[in-house]
This record gives sequence, C-alpha cells and structure tokens, in this order.
Amino acid sequence: MAEETTTLAGPPSPEPALPPVRDWHAGPLVGTEFEPVLAELMREGPLTRIRLPHGEGWAWLATRHDDVKTITNDPRFSRAEAAVRQVTRLAPHFAPRPGALAWADQPDHNRLRHAVSAAYTVSAVKRLRPRAQEMLDVLVDDMVRDGSPADLVARVLEPFPISVVCEVMGVPEDERRKLHDWTREIISTAGGADAAELAKKGLFGWIGQAVRDRRDSDSEDVLSLLGGAVRRGELGEEEAVSVAGPLQIGGEAVTNNSGQMFYLLLTRPDLLERLRSDPASRPAAIEELLRHIPHRAAVGLPRIATEDVDLHGVRIRAGDAVYVSYLAANRDPEVFADPDRIDFDRDADAHVAFGNGPHFCTGAVFSRMQLQLLIDTLLDRLPGLRLAVPADEVPFRQRTMIRGPLALPVAW
Repeated sequence: MAEETTTLAGPPSPEPALPPVRDWHAGPLVGTEFEPVLAELMREGPLTRIRLPHGEGWAWLATRHDDVKTITNDPRFSRAEAAVRQVTRLAPHFAPRPGALAWADQPDHNRLRHAVSAAYTVSAVKRLRPRAQEMLDVLVDDMVRDGSPADLVARVLEPFPISVVCEVMGVPEDERRKLHDWTREIISTAGGADAAELAKKGLFGWIGQAVRDRRDSDSEDVLSLLGGAVRRGELGEEEAVSVAGPLQIGGEAVTNNSGQMFYLLLTRPDLLERLRSDPASRPAAIEELLRHIPHRAAVGLPRIATEDVDLHGVRIRAGDAVYVSYLAANRDPEVFADPDRIDFDRDADAHVAFGNGPHFCTGAVFSRMQLQLLIDTLLDRLPGLRLAVPADEVPFRQRTMIRGPLALPVAW
C-alpha cells in the first residue's frame, strides 16, 4: 500500500495593498486644460482612491474606458444608496430630492424616465429643429445688427440653450430668465449651501405648481407629460418635480460645452478652417470635440457597491463609494490613439461624454441638435468670426461644477 502523503495548505495569499487615498482639491483651471490631478490619477492605475473637499470618507475612482462602462452598466453599483450617504464630494451642499432620476436604480429609473421619454425622441428633435433654428437666427440677427465686437456667450450661447430647453419643458417666455438665474446658482459651488438651497426652493416650487396646473393638459411638453403621469398615478407629484428639475438645468451644459468648443475653434485656426471649408466634416468634428472638452470639474455623481466586486485584482467592498470619470475614459489611449490631440478624422463615436448605461443623458439628442445648429449657423453666417481679445484674456468659470467660458468676446 502506498504511503499516504498530506499536503498542508500555506497561509492565504494576502490581498493587494490598497492604493493611497489622494486628496483632490479642485483648484483653478486654465481655459480648456485637462485637469492635472485627474491626469496623475490616470497614470497611477485603473483604480485609485480619492478624497474630495466635502462629504465623508474616501471613494474609489475608475478612469479606464472599459471599467467606466462596466461599472455604469452593473446593477451592483447603486446610485440610490449613494443618495442617502454623505459620500466624499466636490459640492459643499448635498440634499438629493426623493424621486430624482439621477439617483434612481432600476426598475424605478425606467419608470421615472418613461414619463418624459416622448419629449426626447429623435422625432421630437426633428419637430423642434425648425423652431430652434428660428430662435437661433433671431439671436444672431440681433448680434449682427448691434455690431462687432460682442460677447458670444451672452448674445447666443447662453440664451439659445435656455430657449430650447424651455421650449421642451413648456416654460413661458416671460418666466425663462427667472428659471435660468435659479439653475445658475444651483450648479455653482461659490454661493454656498444657503444660496443653492434658496435657488432649489424657487425652481422646484415653480415646477411643482406648473405640474399641478397641467394635470389635464394634452400638450407634449415635459411639464404637461409629467402632469398627466401624476394624474394617472404613474408618478407622485414629488417624483415629477424631481424628474423635471435636472432636465431644466440641462441647458447649462450646452452653454458651457458650446462655449468650450468655440473657444477651441477660435484659438486653433487649423480646426476652424477645416470646418469652414469642409461642412461635411462637422458632425464627426462635434463628436471629437465632445470627446475632448473637459465638461466638468472633478467627478460627477457617485455609486455605492452593494456587494463585493473584484476589479483588476482589487476588491471593492460592499458599502464602498465608487466614482467613474467620463473625462478620463474619453482620454483612454487604449481606445483613442494620441488622446490629447484633437483629430477630426478619428472615429470618436465611442466617447462617453453623455454618460453610459441607464443614466445616459436624457437630452443627448437635443444637445447634439443644438451644437450642430450653432456650428453651422455661426460659421456660415460669420465667415470672419474671431476672438476679440487674446486667448489668455478669455475668462472661464471657476468654482462651478460645469466648466466653460464666462464670456467669449468675438469680432467678425
């Protein structure tokens, strides 16, 4: 009989050491520069740990394109769980409204989004496009009539998206400036919690009254659709208000994104000339600019792991906070060769500028339509468009979550 042998198991392999926690104080940024801290974090690894100026504790940060897509599609990473915790964050104030679309998990997310989906279809965009072009033409006509130079942000890039989003929402013209003032205060990090809370109270109070007033409306604007959903019992009134608020604020993103795009075009004559001489290249160029521009400061909204998840040999524990960086994913060299270069001939369709997964931006089709109209109309109608000041004198917004020029002085 052969002698039996016993193999003793050795001690369990130690888990990999956690990366250090990096304090990330989002400081002043110059123009459209890529955030230096984020660039360092991308070099340090696919998963790092960060601590932002406000909130509690630390959070994981994923920067690789594949990881960002994986996490944002994985139901084990919950937005709803993050809504009830003071996760480390950039904003000094944090009080998500119950029923907010951005903080919902499935199946609630689909239920909330379905209530307004009819207003954001491709066919809805086609119906609105002539009206959007008409509103843009009026703004450009007025600017041209008043003469060069002018502030392109104040004259076109700010009022145009406000008008479009208000048309989609169903906001009367005489109420639009008031709502814009509230949304600007809400996205700012400069005014503090009291100012932001006052603005939220004003905006959400106005929306609540509009939803109540339109319960019996058969119109297709967002506020009427939400009013009808409340009447049918598909949404609660507070949920309807929570869905509408961020959609109203969404116009700010188009203002700032288009401002960054025109700043880049006006400081890069080669890019501007390409779009002037080759109009057919403009749709692809817009996608490349969306990939390239830094839409926001730091990171967006967090998620919470609801169970242990292993990624790159690192265990993300149940209860850990997790951020993804869409900006970093858009500069992943494994997906976009020479990612810091603007290349209008590259295929940039894999970009995640509008997010990914269930929380992909509701208004993406409207945003693209507005950017296309702005590029076509301004380049075709103002062939001599140029900066009226040196590039380094263009003021950019600071202490705000959404980046963009505060003003864009131009001549033609």
